[in-house]
Amino acid sequence: MPPSVSSGVSSSHALDIDAIREILPHRYPFLLVDRIEELEAERVVGIKNVTVNEPFFAGHFPDYPVMPGVLIIEAMAQVAGVLVLNGIADRKSKLVLLAGVDGAKFRKPVRPGDQLRMEMKVLRSRASMAKVSGRATVDGAVVAEAEILCVLADRP
Repeated sequence: MPPSVSSGVSSSHALDIDAIREILPHRYPFLLVDRIEELEAERVVGIKNVTVNEPFFAGHFPDYPVMPGVLIIEAMAQVAGVLVLNGIADRKSKLVLLAGVDGAKFRKPVRPGDQLRMEMKVLRSRASMAKVSGRATVDGAVVAEAEILCVLADRP
């Protein structure tokens, strides 16, 4: 692996939704990343545009819609997955699985109309795993933070 191999996209290139779909196996309604703004060997910045049309808002406080914290963590993990897979030559043969979450904190609610900006950084990596740290912000204010353990697995 390791994610520190810089054979992928440099920071000067953004990834649109089509490029993200080439990297991640997720599809609607579980693809929670709309754009990658920056991608380096050890760091990535991803964007999630939160709209009132999200399927979870129908049942999650319908009178005061709030994005569920677990989905914020999932979005952060997907951004981390792009980072981890970026350094792999044959990334189509691998999956990045969420193996653990440490120190998750939720600071403010995320509401329809917000743009979630997620910055993830590699803390350490080995052949089949990476631990990343990240935070999600809305308009510069931290809304969530966590350390995420990602494990590489072969695609079936």
